[in-house]
Amino acid sequence: MEPIAIGFPFARTIVAIRSGRIVKRTGKETFETRYYLSSQDADERSHIGWIALTRNHWAGVENRNHWRRDALWQEDDTRSSKPRLLANLALIRGALFRLLHDRYPDQSHPQIREHFAAHPSTSLFTS
Repeated sequence: MEPIAIGFPFARTIVAIRSGRIVKRTGKETFETRYYLSSQDADERSHIGWIALTRNHWAGVENRNHWRRDALWQEDDTRSSKPRLLANLALIRGALFRLLHDRYPDQSHPQIREHFAAHPSTSLFTS
């Protein structure tokens, strides 16, 4: 089947990575296979290169995005199980990260947060 026929017109390679782990509590070994689509040709990387690419991608997602959301806004502590509410809050937080980055490019998010906590009236954006 052609990649465009399934909605991924730039897909060139399907990468399958099988990983195993031992559950400490039970000692049971489990395996999981993860699949990735890539726009690169399969022979552009070695097996180790594909593994490194996926590890680096997910490490970046965790370090750049998830950690910031949780550390700054305790996103993981959200108690709701309503999918629409959670999705909307995630969109608002994402937009706020972007706005803060554009408005205060030379300050870290913790610095901005501390400033707003000390000066609440400045937290309202004005042109």
